[in-house]
Amino acid sequence: MSVRDILRMGDPRLLRQAEPITRFDTSDMNALIEDMFDTMHAANGAGLAAPQIGVNLQLVIFGFKQNARYPDAPPVPETVLINPVLTPLSDETEENWEGCLSVPGLRGMVPRWTRLHYEGFDQYGNIVSRDVDGFHARVVQHECDHLAGILYPMRIKDFSRFGYTDILFPELDANHDD
Repeated sequence: MSVRDILRMGDPRLLRQAEPITRFDTSDMNALIEDMFDTMHAANGAGLAAPQIGVNLQLVIFGFKQNARYPDAPPVPETVLINPVLTPLSDETEENWEGCLSVPGLRGMVPRWTRLHYEGFDQYGNIVSRDVDGFHARVVQHECDHLAGILYPMRIKDFSRFGYTDILFPELDANHDD
């Protein structure tokens, strides 16, 4: 389909609460999801939330086999997740580096739950229900934050661990912007 423009931090549309989806498997929704995957792949992203392309709906996509922006991350299955609900499986959290297509060129150390259960729907209205940990759990939390108008810098506790990707990680390809 097409690659959409990704909104950047500072755009007030990124701070809205996304609306729930009530109709599944429509031609508009299927086209939107295809555009989101095209956009995510073109930007070499690990995930994308509908609000990041200006669509105020509770829809996220994520997943990859390999990602140059996160070379040490294990594969995450490509997933469409609508109206998600996240439930931590423990109180344990872990800090790790995150970037965002809406905050290009920067990375920060962000605390996230290490294990969680997520539930929602796929584009056809089928239930999606998984227990995940590690990078998979981090990606889901990051993308679902967008549905609540939260960008990862809002979660950073220590701003001495926030900066430009090319300075923090010179070994990463500079052409792969966050």
